[in-house]
Amino acid sequence: MSGTDIRRVGIVGGGQMGAGIAEVCARAGLDTLLCEANCPAATAARERIAVSLERAVQRGKLDRSSAEAALARIMATAELTDLADRQLVVEAVTEDADVKTSLFTALDKIVEDPAAILATNTSSLPVMRLGMTTGRADRVVGLHFFNPVPVLPLVEVVTTLHTSADVTADVTEFATDVLGKTVIHAHDRAGFVVNALLVPYVLSAIRVTESGFATATDVDRGMELGCAHPMGPLRLADLIGLDTVASIAVSLYDEFKEPLYAPPPQLMRMVEAGLLGRKTGRGFHTYHREERPGSPG
Repeated sequence: MSGTDIRRVGIVGGGQMGAGIAEVCARAGLDTLLCEANCPAATAARERIAVSLERAVQRGKLDRSSAEAALARIMATAELTDLADRQLVVEAVTEDADVKTSLFTALDKIVEDPAAILATNTSSLPVMRLGMTTGRADRVVGLHFFNPVPVLPLVEVVTTLHTSADVTADVTEFATDVLGKTVIHAHDRAGFVVNALLVPYVLSAIRVTESGFATATDVDRGMELGCAHPMGPLRLADLIGLDTVASIAVSLYDEFKEPLYAPPPQLMRMVEAGLLGRKTGRGFHTYHREERPGSPG
């Protein structure tokens, strides 16, 4: 099986990332099955994709017939066993090691084709840890997309010490030739390439506000206007989700024990308070309904 032979894809998790991955797969003409924890969540995830497709139509990025065809290719389910016939399954659940390892153990038993590939969209957890919970560690790989998935062109392909060369080649071909993404390759270390560089920068910006040295608005304005960044670090953190930023920081610090990776207390308190950024309407900035991902607008 080559990357272009993959036609049946499963995505587990219908949040921002999972829904985005499902959307790009469906837009690429693939039979796409999106699995969530329960029926209401599965329905909500598919509706989130419908809103995203409609937004693409309204912005002139997609014609209506293509949007309708893409949505028709997406089936939503609450039954993990429905993934049995998938050629590729991408895990996009919460950034929690126990949740992910349990899921990979289950998928290993459910997905019938021994040549099927099990991929994780983890931002920072060791891919090897997930692979070793299965009987097919050579078929497990990191396939890390970036938010918003339909817009950002990059995918990190992350290989472990067990990932076969064939799997690496197949998922690279799939991401580039089928999904139209640009691939960079990374070894299995916390943060991979992008987050290992990005997260210390974001944490540094949080420390600046935490110390009272500058406001969140001034930090973001400074980097946008002074360094030509399209988005300031704190607005970016809000977009990523402060819970996700904190999880990545914890993983980086656990692996490297470098102070620059340690999550600042302010970040952890905001996560505890449920102030997670755009998805909750408030983080370092406050967002109106139409600014939140997945909202009509």
